Amino acid sequence: MKESNTSLGTWLSLYNEAIAELLVNAGYKWVTVDLEHSAITIAEAEKLIRVIDLAGAKPFVRVSSNDAVQIKRVLDAGAKGIIVPMVCSPSDVANAISAIHYPPKGTRGMGLARAQGYGESVAKENYIQNTSKEIDLYIQLESKEALEHLDAMFSQDINGYMIGPYDLSASMGIPGDFTNPDFIEAENSILEVAKKYNIKRGYHIVEPDLEQLNLRQSQGYNFIAFSVDFRMLDVMARQPFTND
Repeated sequence: MKESNTSLGTWLSLYNEAIAELLVNAGYKWVTVDLEHSAITIAEAEKLIRVIDLAGAKPFVRVSSNDAVQIKRVLDAGAKGIIVPMVCSPSDVANAISAIHYPPKGTRGMGLARAQGYGESVAKENYIQNTSKEIDLYIQLESKEALEHLDAMFSQDINGYMIGPYDLSASMGIPGDFTNPDFIEAENSILEVAKKYNIKRGYHIVEPDLEQLNLRQSQGYNFIAFSVDFRMLDVMARQPFTND
């Protein structure tokens, strides 16, 4: 990996606390618990969040939708970053911002759980006054509609974005064709608008490929999810048989 200012994390889709701990110990600065495309439950997510947090990395959660109730529950469990899928419009962004903030900035309900120290007064006040205001919010761009509203979305109070390449390409009528000139043009357009607003430029490299990591950094991405637990496992498990 080249030296850079890249924020490097990874993706967790299997419910296994040991895998979560191994990923943090490997050096990833953040680990995303995926609730959109996995069988992980809220109760299991809380346990994974705890492991990631206590092991020294930032626990992110990709929620299953732009759902204020689910966002509230994983934040109460201790998530310090939220990734919202299928964000298509400025109002979608505004709804996500509202969901992660307490009033008066947002509409998040007050609760006492792990994030708030289970109600212990010092921990609770510190969370409400400080930690809750530092939660990272990333939006996923996964439709042609989103491409029409980049300025209005990126000018809002978000940390950055990630492209959902399969959904975005499908929306453009070229599913999975990431070398299509139209798709490359869309990626580059998003990058340039993001630079204008000085937000993090995210990319999920699904395959554990270091060449792709270096390429995406050279293109200007600085918030990169490197692979996902089950692809790392699958790729390494198959290595002894690749030359058969």
